[in-house]
Amino acid sequence: SLWSGPLRHHYQNKLKLAIIGQSLFGQEVYSNLRKQGHRVVGVFTVPDKDGKADPLAVAAEKDGTPVFKFPRWRVKGKPIPEVVEAYKAVGAELNVMPFCSQFIPMNIINNPKHGSIIYHPSILPLHRGASAINWTLIHGDKKAGFTVFWADDGLDTGPILLQRECAVQPNDTVDTLYNRFLFPEGINAMVESVQLIADGKAPQIPQAEEGASYEGIQKKSNAKVDLAQPAEAIHNWIRGHDKVPGAWTVIDGQSVTLYGSSMLGGKAPDGQTLEIEGASRPGLVTKKGLVLHGTDGKALLVKSLQFEDGKMIPASKYFSSGEGASVELTDNEKRVAEEIRNIWKGILSNVPTINDNTDFFKSGAASMDVVRLVEEVKQKCAGMQLQNEDVYMYTTFQDFIQMFVRKLRGDDQKEELVIDYATKEVNSMTVKMPYQCFINGKFEDAESGKTYDTINPTDGSVICKVSYASVGDVDRAVAAAKEAYEIGPWGKMNPRDRGSLLYKLADLMEEHQEELATIESIDSGAVYTLALKTHVGMSIQTFRYFAGWCDKVQGKTIPINQARPNRNLTFTKKEPLGVCAIVIPWNYPLMMLAWKSAACLAAGNTLVLKPAQVTPLTALKFAELSVNAGIPKGVINILPGSGGMVGQRLSDHPDIRKLGFTGSTPIGKQIMKSCALSNLKKVSLELGGKSPLIIFSDCDMDKAVRMGMSSVYFNKGENCIAAGRLFVEESIHDEFISRVVEEIKKMKIGDPLDRSTDHGPQNHRAHLDKLLEYCDVGVKEGATLVYGGRQVDRPGFFMEPTVFTDVEDHMFIAKEESFGPVMVVSKFKDGDVDGVLQRANDTEYGLASGVFTRDINKAMYVSEQLEAGTVFVNTYNKTDVASPFGGFKQSGFGKDLGEDALMEYLKTKAVTVEY
Repeated sequence: SLWSGPLRHHYQNKLKLAIIGQSLFGQEVYSNLRKQGHRVVGVFTVPDKDGKADPLAVAAEKDGTPVFKFPRWRVKGKPIPEVVEAYKAVGAELNVMPFCSQFIPMNIINNPKHGSIIYHPSILPLHRGASAINWTLIHGDKKAGFTVFWADDGLDTGPILLQRECAVQPNDTVDTLYNRFLFPEGINAMVESVQLIADGKAPQIPQAEEGASYEGIQKKSNAKVDLAQPAEAIHNWIRGHDKVPGAWTVIDGQSVTLYGSSMLGGKAPDGQTLEIEGASRPGLVTKKGLVLHGTDGKALLVKSLQFEDGKMIPASKYFSSGEGASVELTDNEKRVAEEIRNIWKGILSNVPTINDNTDFFKSGAASMDVVRLVEEVKQKCAGMQLQNEDVYMYTTFQDFIQMFVRKLRGDDQKEELVIDYATKEVNSMTVKMPYQCFINGKFEDAESGKTYDTINPTDGSVICKVSYASVGDVDRAVAAAKEAYEIGPWGKMNPRDRGSLLYKLADLMEEHQEELATIESIDSGAVYTLALKTHVGMSIQTFRYFAGWCDKVQGKTIPINQARPNRNLTFTKKEPLGVCAIVIPWNYPLMMLAWKSAACLAAGNTLVLKPAQVTPLTALKFAELSVNAGIPKGVINILPGSGGMVGQRLSDHPDIRKLGFTGSTPIGKQIMKSCALSNLKKVSLELGGKSPLIIFSDCDMDKAVRMGMSSVYFNKGENCIAAGRLFVEESIHDEFISRVVEEIKKMKIGDPLDRSTDHGPQNHRAHLDKLLEYCDVGVKEGATLVYGGRQVDRPGFFMEPTVFTDVEDHMFIAKEESFGPVMVVSKFKDGDVDGVLQRANDTEYGLASGVFTRDINKAMYVSEQLEAGTVFVNTYNKTDVASPFGGFKQSGFGKDLGEDALMEYLKTKAVTVEY
């Protein structure tokens, strides 16, 4: 409406506010309230520390807002008159206290017309007190949240104005909870609360005493972890104290602080034992970190350790002898090091000289200074992927510079990728299959620790357990992809260099093609020879094709009317979209990945891909190869799991700008709706089909039989462009059917790894059951079952190639896709070209189509009239990486392959210059 958005804010009721508090949170609340049109008449914050002003003070002073920095508000329990007088002089109508560490007297709290509101990071009355987030995690609460309440003379006991809550993820820390929910949503809630008060709509709901709790501030002295308890309790204690004050234990006679805890699903990796005081059994130092065991037999993983001298190391390096020899700096690196030295000087203003041995924390730096250091260095060196953790691990200036230079050179990327493989001796080789989520360049268990079985359709046996990704995993993967796109090397890489990496990835896929084809065969049921040629072979071709496009994406110069006497130049640029989501089906697991992700990456985007739940293994192997090819971390993320959870979250996620989907039409519609409602994501959809194949009497019969069978039975009918309905001219109908049945009887059904097998198992049990039901419906409706229609009597999910004739237009099998080895044949009258075209087009689908005839005029006429994205003439299934692929009508929109596919992952920017 006209009154929505920023214009509406101008006409809302507004208040004169006093902001009492501190920190970045206070700064953001202050800034957002001003944006909403409220007048901040005074900011009351803490004094400068070591010459540095609080972020709230910095923002307010920049805006010209009156700022008061009182060391205290009262002495010996009594308010300081001068402070009270200065406060009252600003004339505030409401006190807003986003985060305040000072004790504010009640005559200040109650002075404004509307009193005072406070933000508290718990769902009151639970966890009153100053360490609410910590205790939320320590107690293992399933929900976290915050409360905006009216201040009274109690400790967090005032009436509730507004509350918000969120789920606590299994591996949340104080930082992740705060950054994901408590910080951003808390800012919004404070602004909303002020407006409710201004509009006279703010409630005052008394707090219940039932369920109330109060916990004090946790100190280092009482943060020692009790290791003689269940693993989850140990995990909760560690993450509830991460980063401040830090849970600690005793190892080898000294206290060691534990950071980065996560529950460990499955079997603990191999490692070197480490005796830990009070533990029920020794810990294990592994490639992934320190494994601790609970009394319940479960385990957790600790990523980082900090010693008494402040030095922090990766837990995996406990037994290592250090970080290696110092690197010699180049002249340019020395110049950058001096710039960083100046950043240290600005933060550690109390230290006269920053020398190599200056310790960041021993010089008085606090956690807020860590954030400032990281952000200032990242601002100075665009593309540098620096984390708060790096500052804690490299505390002296010399160590910090050495770490920085290694990162600058990319040496930190060269660390060995740690993979827990599922291995199998199969097809005369050892196949090594990653089975965990792939997020930010690492394989790791799902946050929930949940797994599921992926099944070999040849015999129904379990291949291995695979991580079952959660919503939290999606959020982490999207965050990694966003960071990789916005500040990582991928977004700043020369297009030709990006192409080189994709070429290298294609080369590695080719080197591993037999292993990839074997994995594809056991996971999807694809016949090995077909998997080698098509599933894997075309995937390699696709990456090579799009690698060549990387440095050929061009805009245009456009002549426009000149703004005389000046002149204008208008040109367009093609730019990547950002973070893209890709959701692929189970029929061609690797090839569908390649068709979408190669174009996506060539355009310069980053991606989060969800493979089909039943066929995740080649996608995860691909992830391993992408690391070996040198693709930077975060660019590619792979999340096995359910469509209802992972796919839905990808559709809803506000940081994703494009979603490419191949699958069913109903799911495509749901995805499109979710993408529209969330943030109007760009969408491309390759959906269901019921592709018609018209065979005229003047065809090459041998070719028509051969290609007609291929159009239906290729890849056991699990083929999006499969001919869902064959129209055969009446005069050749019986001969065509007779020859097809004759050829079917020659087909060998069996183990897909047997090189002589023609027809393998259907992808999974549920699909086989659906196909058998489809055939039952066909028989019941009166179609003639000429051959097949039954499950093969052997282990696994095998179905006989099937032929139906006498299929009438109203029948279910004439209208709906089987997605299996079911040939559905209808006659049409000799010479009735327009009649058969009308029947062929009488469908809501329009993915592919085909025609067999020797008459070129007829072929061209029919190809023009068929309403489908692809028309095959005297051939079928002939796709190529350079030819666009996609459907019409309810078969979707957007293209895979060819230059058109590249455009799906680019946006056009117009630039006009006057000179």
